[in-house]
Amino acid sequence: MKCFYAPETDLHDPVFRLTHGKILRNAEQAERAKLLKAGLDELGLATIEPAQASRDALEAVHTPAFLDFLETAWDEWQKLPNCGPEVVPNVFAQRSFATYPESVVGKAGWHMGDTSAPIGEHTWTAARRAADCAVAAADAVLAGDRVAYALCRPAGHHTSADMAAGHCMMNNSAIAAARLRTQHDKVATLDIDVHHGNGTQAIFYDRADVLTVSVHADPTSYYPFFVGYAHESGSGAGEGHNVNFPLPRTTTDEAWLETIAEGLRAIASFEPGALMLSLGLDAHEKDPLMGMQISWDGFRRAGEMIAAAGYPTVIVQEGGYLSEDLTTSLVSFMNGFLGRDA
Repeated sequence: MKCFYAPETDLHDPVFRLTHGKILRNAEQAERAKLLKAGLDELGLATIEPAQASRDALEAVHTPAFLDFLETAWDEWQKLPNCGPEVVPNVFAQRSFATYPESVVGKAGWHMGDTSAPIGEHTWTAARRAADCAVAAADAVLAGDRVAYALCRPAGHHTSADMAAGHCMMNNSAIAAARLRTQHDKVATLDIDVHHGNGTQAIFYDRADVLTVSVHADPTSYYPFFVGYAHESGSGAGEGHNVNFPLPRTTTDEAWLETIAEGLRAIASFEPGALMLSLGLDAHEKDPLMGMQISWDGFRRAGEMIAAAGYPTVIVQEGGYLSEDLTTSLVSFMNGFLGRDA
């Protein structure tokens, strides 16, 4: 299995995070990549540095204005008097009645959906290379590989076409799915991150050529709170092509695996040519974000199930936060997917 990783993604190491009214250290730290890379090393899977993807590959899901903002925001922020070290919005656009602003402060409130995805000096470089990993993995599958893995940091599935949020910058998963669509009439996405893939849902919500399926913690009491409910089924041409499975935060292996199986049945009915898997490992019982109660064996069995579906598959790394168990979570899933003994 080809695995793509760009060392430049480690340059993104955000600090700011606002949680329950307290300023805390951001959870999306560069240390995550070391833990995930250690998992690949344990599996004996070497990494490949991806080539730079074309801007067109990014604009397949993101607006030019959003990409321009990500690229220039930190430099523009530094021109502000008494600026902080990271771009963090302090005002948010009410988009139902709003005009696109000229100020970088206003643009931050337009293109950033919350305060958990601060932009630092090297965020653009890291996000660009993370997207390169996703494109390279998709291209490997399009060239005939059964599966390829993109170790992406920062993550992406909370980012919509023009708004970053939830530790995410560019939506690497959506970029990979769009890349698969260049050769497949229909593509399915399956998101097993503990958080709902709201950005991916938004990008494909009105499309019939991409089925989006997400298995996640119930948003009534968990991020992203406002979307991820079972009644959200798509709009226009996309009606019926979005499937959400919100689960209680007390969910353990059996209920989680049966829900993934139900998602795979929906995907089978859609008959896609390829699958993009958003691999979040933060459903683990010891993940610091405490979203679900999934064991290493649960991840292994999930890998087996998803591999058994038989689709050409791009695996894009999403969540899974700082815990000594993160490495083993990745190893467990990959052993299952690759049919190896634990």
